[in-house]
Amino acid sequence: MPVDAAVYPVSLLLRDRSCLVVGGGQIAERKATGLLAAGARVHVVAKEVLPPVRALADRPGLVSIEERPYRRGEVAGYWLAVAATGDGEVNKAVYEDGEAARVWVNSADDPASCSYILPAVARQGPVSVAVSTSGYSPALASWLKGHAAEHMGPELAELAELLAEARSKLKAQGRSTEDIDWRAGLDWAMLDLIRSGRRAEAKERLEACLSP
Repeated sequence: MPVDAAVYPVSLLLRDRSCLVVGGGQIAERKATGLLAAGARVHVVAKEVLPPVRALADRPGLVSIEERPYRRGEVAGYWLAVAATGDGEVNKAVYEDGEAARVWVNSADDPASCSYILPAVARQGPVSVAVSTSGYSPALASWLKGHAAEHMGPELAELAELLAEARSKLKAQGRSTEDIDWRAGLDWAMLDLIRSGRRAEAKERLEACLSP
């Protein structure tokens, strides 16, 4: 069932934060891998842990695994949790415990037992594009993400780096970066310059657009 209110999109900073994954199958492995990519420390709890999940434990200090049932209330010790057991009652228990402890919980394929929804994400370096349908259709979100990914080449990551450099330079000059019209330096021509190896020219063009 889709959520009954508009979602509030955020990008969480999870580096070095402890996250719980309840479940040991294919979906749990995918969720855990996504958390690890964000720099989180992941603890997996499951009655049965399949080899792909167990293989994640080769990252000491980042992944720990306990092969046992979920214990009521244990979600309270984490910043974020994912319930992916395939058992609706267990997933619901994790969600209810999260609500009581104010811990955000995502239950795989069960929007009614979620306090956050995972969007479909396309990434290119520091740039990410997230697509959500508020639980209406994960397949549609994935399809739209695929279309976005087709237009996200490595030049987009380079442009993000140029913009970060320009932002730092403006701050060093004591200028606010909030009242700058960044759109003046953002167009497909900039990406074409970077794509053709003319990074220096792209940088000069950006600096000219941002000059007071």
